[in-house]
Amino acid sequence: MQQAADTLTISTQGQGLYEFTPALRRFVANAETTTGLLTAFVRHTSCSLLIQENADDDVKTDLNGFFRRLVPEGMDWLVHTTEGPDDMPAHIKAALTQTSIGIPIIDGQPVLGTWQGIYLFEHRRRPHRRQVVLHLIGER
Repeated sequence: MQQAADTLTISTQGQGLYEFTPALRRFVANAETTTGLLTAFVRHTSCSLLIQENADDDVKTDLNGFFRRLVPEGMDWLVHTTEGPDDMPAHIKAALTQTSIGIPIIDGQPVLGTWQGIYLFEHRRRPHRRQVVLHLIGER
């Protein structure tokens, strides 16, 4: 068994979905692993990771709109408000999604569907620099 690890830094410009599938594919190619499991883990509590369609930008628009309606800012019952009105809603959105994704590697490639991409889902309004740790374990 061999292992490889790296940390990607993804700069965001506020709320939205930021695809990083090409960087993930480069990491897998450089690791020269033919069969294994790639784990992507985001090191933050106010953003998350998604596997989602990457063919039509309307999907990103609709997902952003859905989560804004599901967890709006300004809910008067929230207690955690020291970091701004978007912070606790961001934590709730992250809790409803995921911070870690496992992706099988077969024949040296991430096994993704035709229209699937890997996204960082930024839940805060301000720009951030987010870290996604990639860890691959497998065989050559």
